[in-house]
Amino acid sequence: MSENIQTSERQMTSIFEKYLSLWVFLCIIGGILLGKVAPDLAKTLDGMSIYVNDAPVVSIPIAICLFLMMYPIMVKIDFAEVIKAGKSGKPVFLTLFINWAIKPFTMYAISYFFLGYLLQSFIGSEAVDLVKMPFGLDLDVGATHGAGMVVLQDGIKMLQVPLWRSYFAGTILLGIAPCTAMVLVWSYLSRGNDGLTLVMVAVNSLTMLLLYGILGGFLLGVGKLPVPWQALLLSVAIYVALPLVAGYLSRKLIIAQKGEVWFKEKFLHFLTPVTILALLTTLVLLFSFKGEVIVANPLTILWIAIPLTIQTILIFALGYVAAKVLGLKYEDAAPAAMIGASNHFEVAIATAVMLFGLSSGAALATVVGVLIEVPIMLMLVRFCLKTQHWFKPSQS
Repeated sequence: MSENIQTSERQMTSIFEKYLSLWVFLCIIGGILLGKVAPDLAKTLDGMSIYVNDAPVVSIPIAICLFLMMYPIMVKIDFAEVIKAGKSGKPVFLTLFINWAIKPFTMYAISYFFLGYLLQSFIGSEAVDLVKMPFGLDLDVGATHGAGMVVLQDGIKMLQVPLWRSYFAGTILLGIAPCTAMVLVWSYLSRGNDGLTLVMVAVNSLTMLLLYGILGGFLLGVGKLPVPWQALLLSVAIYVALPLVAGYLSRKLIIAQKGEVWFKEKFLHFLTPVTILALLTTLVLLFSFKGEVIVANPLTILWIAIPLTIQTILIFALGYVAAKVLGLKYEDAAPAAMIGASNHFEVAIATAVMLFGLSSGAALATVVGVLIEVPIMLMLVRFCLKTQHWFKPSQS
């Protein structure tokens, strides 16, 4: 794999990548307008689901969109490089430690403090949200489960939970999803080690298979939110394992048939807009359902963005300083800090939709993660470029 090919893959030349925050903002406007013009559209699409025990578990249209978001990310992973990850030593250990031993818990603490205490009165102390019943749970109307109460909505049993807790659930799902896509762009722009970044992406994707459901279920339970273990595992299987396997098999087949150069220069180039278009389509549906909430309280996105922004900067700082203490080269330190700071919002959105519903506050919170990621990460890229001299020079 030549350095030139790797570099060209990660240039932020796509108009979708360059202006992702703008597209997300336009999706907010478009979704709100769609919710006004065709209020039943998103609900109808979400109703096209796979049902288990009369409960909608997997929305088929959303599942298709989210698979199209995830597959292009997974097909980029070269599993031969994963085997060599042990040679990378400190950088891989650092990113794994930050992503799985620190980040989920700091996200929990920061979000709980801001959403549950400092900003709760702004969100609305009495405001409630309706979320899906946990998969396999059948309680009578009026029964309590965690912080929620079972109510009947349009003939379907739902859990009524405090709105801030629903937002809180979405931030938790973001906190346990380290980035495996846009970090390739951030690493390139900050002049990081491209090969190491790919290794860390692959290792984190595999680690997510093991820990995402476990940490998600644990932290949601501690937060007195529904703990849908079966749905969490199903979410990991559908939105991580399935595209991972499909990516591995198709990558192997395409390279065997067409060659590695064609795969990188033609196939991956074709997939980039597919990923973004699938993401934007999902966001329009999300905001068409949440339009009334946003119009009624336009500062909702700001309240959610505050803890997410603080968390992003904190995790980056911890990773960057730790890389300095460990004596890493700048080329390794930058991507090691970036991968923890940014989030795998595709998986977070997919899981929030599956667990809590397309119209839930949790789904909205994961979308806010997309909205703030690009400007914050570009700011951190500039910071990295200005502080290269903090680290020992590369041996190359």
